[in-house]
Amino acid sequence: MDHPTAEAAMPARTNITWTRRTRLPLIASCALALTLTACGGSSLGGESDSDDDGPVRIGLLVPQSGIYTALGDDMKNAFEMYVDLNDGELGGREVEIILADEGETADSGQSAATKLIKSDDVHAVTGVVSSAVMNAIKDMVEGDEVPLVGSNASPTDLVDVEYIWRTSYVNDEPGIALGEHVADAVDGPVYLIAADYQAGKDEIEGFKETFLPAGGEVEATVYTPFPGTTNFQPYLAQIQSSDAAAVFAFYAGGAAVDFVKQYDDYGLAGNIPLYAPGFLTEGGVLDAQGSSAEDIYTSMNYSADLDTDVNNEFVEEYVERFDIEPTTYAVASYDAAAVLDQAIAAVDGDLTRESLNEAIGAVGEINSPRGPWRFNEGGTPIQTWYLRQVSEVDGELKNSAIDELGELGD
Repeated sequence: MDHPTAEAAMPARTNITWTRRTRLPLIASCALALTLTACGGSSLGGESDSDDDGPVRIGLLVPQSGIYTALGDDMKNAFEMYVDLNDGELGGREVEIILADEGETADSGQSAATKLIKSDDVHAVTGVVSSAVMNAIKDMVEGDEVPLVGSNASPTDLVDVEYIWRTSYVNDEPGIALGEHVADAVDGPVYLIAADYQAGKDEIEGFKETFLPAGGEVEATVYTPFPGTTNFQPYLAQIQSSDAAAVFAFYAGGAAVDFVKQYDDYGLAGNIPLYAPGFLTEGGVLDAQGSSAEDIYTSMNYSADLDTDVNNEFVEEYVERFDIEPTTYAVASYDAAAVLDQAIAAVDGDLTRESLNEAIGAVGEINSPRGPWRFNEGGTPIQTWYLRQVSEVDGELKNSAIDELGELGD
């Protein structure tokens, strides 16, 4: 099957120029060091005060330690790349990026966010990998009225917010995107297994939302302790002895590597098809999984092999800089920079947290490497989803887009 294309039927963006250029300094020297200390500048002092003389301060809240460090690196790389390609500016203004380590717990993320918002006086925050962190900082973000353009975490219960936007997707959408397809493709019941925390539960419920109405049958639903489960053999034994015709699984990071390799070692790969949200094989985990991941099917809003001019140029630039193909985490962070770029340029008058948030709400369609998308009323993307298959391409295993699964978010 030919790979899908997603050419944007819209004018080309004017704020980004895809030309090779000298790697210019991104921001002020203290921000280039990417320390966790403030780089100075006057306090915002509240939503009505402007700060038009200095650079725009953006807090980049991503994991730089813990189990999700690789995701944080993807997001950091892509955001900085966008700024670099725009001569160290967003919306025509100099940018100061203040990096904060989200870590891997709600407490560590909340502490880092507090520093960005209360001490560093950022105009906006971007990043956030963990749903637990997003829920922990929600009240502070809303109370301090600071725009948060999140580029990963988006729990299903994050509703009724005015200052939180996400360039990724709601947690349950990968499962929703895949449910009907699995119901049509699989002749028999499906075994559902996921890590026992909010994202795992969101993915399972999202999958059921479209799988069951399409005639799918559930063999069993199992949640494995998180983050302590590294030995999946007892669960794999249950799958093997069941009547399951396929498995739907949600794991990410190190747990994804453990699950996939043990799934193969236990003899299930090639015998019971494995379907999952794209996190199961996304980014560096696929390299660690090796041939054990071959023929796994996933749903995701992005694949590096989407054949569009925008994506081809993005992938070429990203690979040249970082020697690795971009992930959905990188694209969402790159698009967060694009959103801020357009919004800052559109602010009429003083740049404040309030005026910036209003401008974000008015941002139109983003011509993204994933394909064109726009915010819905809930502050998440209306976008196309893709069915991917892990296959060997030019001697390397890749997540290859093989079909479109439709549009979600509207």
